[in-house]
Amino acid sequence: MLRSVVGPVRPARTLAALGLAATLSTALLTGCSGDDDGGSGPAADDQTPEEVLAAAKTAFDETSGLSIRLSTDDLPEGVTGIVDAAGTGTHAPAFEGALTVRIFGQEAEVPVVAVDDKVFAQLPLTNGWQDIDPTEYGAPDPADLMSPDRGFSALLPATTGVEEGESVRGGEKNDQVLTEYTGTVPDTAVANVIPGASGDFDATYTVDDDGLLTSAVLTGVFYADSPSMTYTIDFADYGTEQDITAP
Repeated sequence: MLRSVVGPVRPARTLAALGLAATLSTALLTGCSGDDDGGSGPAADDQTPEEVLAAAKTAFDETSGLSIRLSTDDLPEGVTGIVDAAGTGTHAPAFEGALTVRIFGQEAEVPVVAVDDKVFAQLPLTNGWQDIDPTEYGAPDPADLMSPDRGFSALLPATTGVEEGESVRGGEKNDQVLTEYTGTVPDTAVANVIPGASGDFDATYTVDDDGLLTSAVLTGVFYADSPSMTYTIDFADYGTEQDITAP
């Protein structure tokens, strides 16, 4: 009698085990396929590239502040212009950081504070802070870089022929999905960022899976009578709060 009771139970247990194994295998395969495709970028919910950039502009304009770095490796010889600029911008609007400027072939790092429509700098070989005109150094008022109408975010709606590129993993922990968008920007928009800009510019924007603009790469003629060059602008630390005051 014991055999007759135990015998039928074993096949039932075997079928249950097989069913569980199949369920686990399906779950694992589904999970793996989700990891392999690199995730979904900001346009995964059927947004057009233009809509993605519009949302990125809104996020940029609504943040309290963020870190900005503008840099280049190919400033033309003999040009007075910005080699590097890094600091914190807020929507006061205000900016605090430093510009590395090339003048007469020499590079100098200049601490800068821009607030209340004035730009203050600690110029080389001088004492203290001075009220300066940044256009003399090929630079805009750094506080204007946060302006919704004249700053970096204004480049996005001015970009035409926008196309979505590939999505890749990135970020400090490689846990973000970054998607590139390319297009063309006119000098009327770029000149607000670099005053000497002329002609059309090739633009590549990177937007993360939270819809935030993380970088912009602009290539074109930024300074009069000079060859085309490239500036890379990186954005980070959205939500930064900093009280920037005149020195």
